[in-house]
Amino acid sequence: MRRQRTWKQYRAIDLGMFAVMLAIFEYIIVRAANWWFPGQPYVVSLAAPVTAIVYMRWGPWGAIHAVEAGIVFCFFSGADRSQYIIYCAGNLLSLLSLLMLKKLGKEKVRETRWGLMFPVVVLLLMQAGRAAVAFALGASPPALLEFFTTDSLSYVFTLVIVWIARKLDGIYEDQKHYLVRIHTQEEEKGGQL
Repeated sequence: MRRQRTWKQYRAIDLGMFAVMLAIFEYIIVRAANWWFPGQPYVVSLAAPVTAIVYMRWGPWGAIHAVEAGIVFCFFSGADRSQYIIYCAGNLLSLLSLLMLKKLGKEKVRETRWGLMFPVVVLLLMQAGRAAVAFALGASPPALLEFFTTDSLSYVFTLVIVWIARKLDGIYEDQKHYLVRIHTQEEEKGGQL
């Protein structure tokens, strides 16, 4: 007899796997950028697509990944204390995107054109959050624009990653909905035998 996982165990494993993937890929991106493109003003980050996917799957639990992305990016970029604060706290503004999921419903967001708008909103909120925190820490208004312009390539990566995730069964889907859907399909298949 197979032992089934509890809901909390399933969530913890899922959140952990996304955290490991985010850390590995952020590390690779930062190292590659420093190795092949040193001095370039542009950065690419997987913070928004991974966080958007986790928000879709687990709601506010995605805040863990938003902060983690800031920590990993800063650590491997050799950031100072203020940059850690800017990226970690700033990324948390993306929690406001959950209002979009709540108002429209996760299924509508997932299955319609909102599915690709949602991660764009997540990235935009992260950038705005970083700029707001930097401003609170004394950054000049012209410097705030750089939070949006230097991270502009991340929009392309975010859209591509979430577009792919939407095509994969259960990846860009609320996990309660996904598990109920799978359970229902298995019961229907079992009843047809």
